[in-house]
Amino acid sequence: MYEERVYRSLFKGVNLLFFKVCVEQTDLMIGATKELYNEALLLVKKYRSILETYVKQHPEFLTSLEPLEAAKDAPYIIKRMCGSALKAGVGPMASVAGSFSELVGMELLRYSNEIIVENGGDIFVKTNTKRKVGIYAGNSPLNEKIALEIIPDKTPLGICTSSGKIGHSLSLGKADAVVILSKDTFLSDAVATATCNRVNTAQDIESAVQFASSIKEVEGVLVIVGDKIGAWGNIKLTRF
Repeated sequence: MYEERVYRSLFKGVNLLFFKVCVEQTDLMIGATKELYNEALLLVKKYRSILETYVKQHPEFLTSLEPLEAAKDAPYIIKRMCGSALKAGVGPMASVAGSFSELVGMELLRYSNEIIVENGGDIFVKTNTKRKVGIYAGNSPLNEKIALEIIPDKTPLGICTSSGKIGHSLSLGKADAVVILSKDTFLSDAVATATCNRVNTAQDIESAVQFASSIKEVEGVLVIVGDKIGAWGNIKLTRF
């Protein structure tokens, strides 16, 4: 998500070891019960290779702002990205960060019974203890003031954030932060983008929340514009 990734200080686990894995544009912060750098690096390279190969054959996949149908022989990650994009009404690359978070996180669970994978503000989490995830909302007065409380039995969970004011990802809206919770991290990412695209002022919060909450498998929605906030679903806010 954001400049210098300062938001990475907003999630920590006293019982987890955090390490970075970077391959070109993919920049992950991973928390596990032990260091799994080599295992994570191989996974990132594998999924990047799959994605890059498909994009060479289907260049529209990289640039489309509308949903696309995956080729019949498309790899699993591509089919999941296209499926999530269709539900959210956005291009398939809107779910790319969440896709890496989930796929890397799920495979690392073979080595660690707790995993946090953060990729540009898009998080996959499997935890055995209650945790807080702080909300980074740029210049909003609510920035770093509130957090989501994550309960173990609600995980694995995708927690994805989109902003129209900060970060490098394309957004057509102006929300300070839109956070979407779903068991499907691909979907969380795609819906966060689609919801943020619908927010230009605080008056759009209600309709944006209604849009996101109408999508099956979305479990929680949080929208922040300035000092205004809207929430729905499985969202438990606490002080950060």
